[in-house]
Amino acid sequence: SSSSDLLVEQRIEPVKRAAHNVHKRLVACLQGQYGAELDKRVKKLPLMALSVAMAESFKELDMDSSLGKALEMSCCIQSTLARILAEFEITLEQDVLQPLNKLSEEELPVILKHKKNLQKLILDWNTIKSRLNQAAKNSSNSVSASTTSGASSAAVKLENLKEEEEEMKRRLEQSKDEYMADLYHFSTKEDSYAKYFIKLLEIQAEYHQKSLESLNSSLAELMSCHNQTDAPFPLDPAVPGVYGMPLETHLKAAGREIALPIEACVMMLLTAGMREEGLFRLAAGASVLKKLKYCLDSGSNILDEFYVDPHAVAGALKCYLRELPQPLMTSELYDDWLKAASAKEPEIQLECLKDVCNLLPKDNYNNLRYLIRFLAKLAEQQEVNKMSPSNIAIVLGPNLLWPQENERSQVQLDIASVSSIQVVGVVEPLIQNAEILFPGDIDFNVSSLFTPPIDIKNQNIPTTEATAVFLPSESNFPMPEERYT
Repeated sequence: SSSSDLLVEQRIEPVKRAAHNVHKRLVACLQGQYGAELDKRVKKLPLMALSVAMAESFKELDMDSSLGKALEMSCCIQSTLARILAEFEITLEQDVLQPLNKLSEEELPVILKHKKNLQKLILDWNTIKSRLNQAAKNSSNSVSASTTSGASSAAVKLENLKEEEEEMKRRLEQSKDEYMADLYHFSTKEDSYAKYFIKLLEIQAEYHQKSLESLNSSLAELMSCHNQTDAPFPLDPAVPGVYGMPLETHLKAAGREIALPIEACVMMLLTAGMREEGLFRLAAGASVLKKLKYCLDSGSNILDEFYVDPHAVAGALKCYLRELPQPLMTSELYDDWLKAASAKEPEIQLECLKDVCNLLPKDNYNNLRYLIRFLAKLAEQQEVNKMSPSNIAIVLGPNLLWPQENERSQVQLDIASVSSIQVVGVVEPLIQNAEILFPGDIDFNVSSLFTPPIDIKNQNIPTTEATAVFLPSESNFPMPEERYT
């Protein structure tokens, strides 16, 4: 319909302007040289200049010093970031800048040129029509004036003008058809023009993901090399760390049901740690443990390397429980737990323990249920892993329950001796009666973010629901960098 044609027609100029202006501003955002090939472009980037400056600086430093090492690693990561940036800009040129330029400088100007031609032809045709009307009048006047020579020349002129008008009309129709075809093609292609802008955001997202992935990976590596006794670099305040944060705060902030370190570590152990002797008892290497804690704290998902070290995974889980401001089983219920466990008759003890379980806050109950059900599964393999319910309770109990402390320093020593023994008496029956105290089916992959890496052999997966490990889906996290290459 003509009204919809008019609407489409009105959009051509604004679309041309938008494509032109966005193209111009986007080119201004480029840090590399437009059109240059990858290597040449990388060399010219400010990030590369920074990397070179760092390289020259660390040459003068003692390579064994922590400053020298940190500078060397920073130098490497800057050049990686420069390369990721150059790749991003090249993709941006090919998939967004070039199409926008073609749209604003070639495709739409052609349509506008056809429109101009059509407008000119309409003017010319109107001029001929008025000349034709005039000639017709002159001709009839000549006839009525009965001048033979005048009448015949007017008739010839009239005939010529009619032919010219016919030709003009034919050209006008042709031009109009061309222009209508232009408008039709433009309206059908508007969706694909919109895709240029969607593509821009996709390319930007991928670029930032890759950069973040490289940074997280290098930072974790740098932290493990850097002999720091304290926590790693303070995390971004907008992303509070997980360790040492109250359980409820972490679950709320992350929108989770089970705390990230608990689920991540349990999923990794289910995949590759259930037959490991002395799990939770043998200490892990300090640097590996620190690196894993840092990865979990910063939400990084480069955890593949930790499957081969179940003791580090168990250590990270133990640390998380120990560093909670309030124990998972809560200090408020400390006396109730001890009282319940001290019942002599097994049936009465079970009933009393069940009552205390029901007094736990919902978040604590859910996380304790998840953990104890996992520990019961671990104990099923005690022939191989030597971790009976009693052994597990000895090493994990004190990290699950402790009394409220006024003076942290002195009381801590007493706890170690007296209360630990009592706590073992509470945690052991929880593990032994896990399915009675914490009934129902359990899917350990509760957040559905876990899929096993291909290269991890599922040597011994105790249940079908746990055939997964810690590698969050792309929707939540960037993929590890190597997946790109």
